Amino acid sequence: MVMLPQSVLDEMRAEIRAVKALVIGKAVEDANSMWIESEQARQMLGISPRHWQTMRDRRELPFSQYGRKIYVRRADIEAFLEGHMITKGGAENE
Repeated sequence: MVMLPQSVLDEMRAEIRAVKALVIGKAVEDANSMWIESEQARQMLGISPRHWQTMRDRRELPFSQYGRKIYVRRADIEAFLEGHMITKGGAENE
């Protein structure tokens, strides 16, 4: 058994919490930078295929296309949704 002073134990706990926060933050960052396919993006937005096509034509969301596959960053969808959030007062945040 190893005996540690309370101050050392408290410092170790604080460091572990800091590492945990970094790991969680990195996981969220990685998830948001993920590229998702067009169908999944459309489902996240809750829109029809035609509306999705119109949004891409108008360049409302950045996307990447390789051949016939279209990819969108999850973070861009989140930013779009945040930018179009209706507040309690009824006005859009801009």
